[in-house]
Amino acid sequence: MSANDQPWGGRFRSPLDTVALRYSRSFEIDRRLFREDISGSIAHAEMLGAQGIIARGEVRSIVRGLKKVLEEFEAGTFVAADDVEDIHMAVEQRLTELIGPAGGRLHTARSRNDQVATDTRLFMRGAIDTAVNRIRAVQRVVLELAEVETETVMPGYTHTQRAQPVLLAHHLLAWCAMLDRDRERLLDCRKRVNRSPLGAAALAGTSFSIDRKATANALGFDELEENSIDAVAARDVHIEFTAAFAILMATLSRIAEELVLWSTEEFGFITIGDAWTTGSSIMPQKKNPDMAELVRGRAGAAVGALASMLTMTKGLPLAYNRDMQEDKRPLFDAFDTGCEALEVMAGMISSITVQRDRMAATADQGYSTATELADYLTARGVPFREAHGVVGRIVGYCAERALQLRDLDLQMLQGFCPRFGGDALALLDPLTSIRHKRSSGSTAPREVARSLRRWRRRLAQ
Repeated sequence: MSANDQPWGGRFRSPLDTVALRYSRSFEIDRRLFREDISGSIAHAEMLGAQGIIARGEVRSIVRGLKKVLEEFEAGTFVAADDVEDIHMAVEQRLTELIGPAGGRLHTARSRNDQVATDTRLFMRGAIDTAVNRIRAVQRVVLELAEVETETVMPGYTHTQRAQPVLLAHHLLAWCAMLDRDRERLLDCRKRVNRSPLGAAALAGTSFSIDRKATANALGFDELEENSIDAVAARDVHIEFTAAFAILMATLSRIAEELVLWSTEEFGFITIGDAWTTGSSIMPQKKNPDMAELVRGRAGAAVGALASMLTMTKGLPLAYNRDMQEDKRPLFDAFDTGCEALEVMAGMISSITVQRDRMAATADQGYSTATELADYLTARGVPFREAHGVVGRIVGYCAERALQLRDLDLQMLQGFCPRFGGDALALLDPLTSIRHKRSSGSTAPREVARSLRRWRRRLAQ
């Protein structure tokens, strides 16, 4: 192979070393962008024809050829030459084989710099739309479970210690809220992704009278990435995209961790369906929450993708540098990791059986209604800090005697503080404690019912 066989080879006297070619070749990674690359090329060719930069007949030939190349990719019959560097050159090379020299006109007024920036933005836009739909699917599964568990009492936790009783539906709606912020982050990122860099060329624009707005409109971009240097150099949107998926995976990992804990014998709150668990090769009794553990483990890959993207770009001067070739792998990895995890979580959560009696019994232990006793005294004029101390002594008394708060009677409570009345005893029941809540967004049944209605409306959109 001579140097002139490469699209940039005119000024070189010797070919690229085979090791260097293998090291720099990105086709096996960026071939995934074939749809985006061909869509961008069709829009570019049609704009060139509309502007009179290339002949209309050649445009028709180019577009027909590109559609043929697309068919080959989708059929799995496309074969790239061993020396082709990337998806852009693979498409152009095959196009030229199909239609002859007219294929060489496609790259007029365009660089691979603005071409790849366009391709990746088109990919990210579609990826965000896919992820948003999958987040919605998980939220709907969670909402369906919450609607069934509106009377199920469970212990709420802080520091992984029993804290206060809550409704299971309330806890599940916390998952919905977390996921909704992930959805919002992705949609907000989409606004900055959906700006067209096409027409920036290598970095300085082009002397041809191109119509950047025409290609932007044809490709569904909202607006232009105006500055030609920034258009080809910008990777902050790629970082933001990857960060949004890393945060999404952190959310899914936290939910997965709860599924792991809740499904243990020690908690016994849920049973995950057999189709989403595995066994042990040596211990016949085991039922392992492997899918939840894998979601939790693969969150690290998404965080790694973000670290890779940040590290790659942090020291790069403007405009394009070959380092930027390395943005595709973490971009794809972050998306794949997030979307696969969402699919798994939707299936796994839908398989859950809730062990309501175990949840309720656990909520009735561990002095989880102690805060209600402190609030009771505060509402009757005892300063909260003093009330806190009184109830702390009550809990200490119970702990020393292996009692639960439910075991106390009025006389015993009044021995600690005479402000206690008979109505305080009712607050020792977890469900009564839950119903006693007044604040907006609390675990009170009326607030949970209101939240369920709001989520039904939101997820129906």
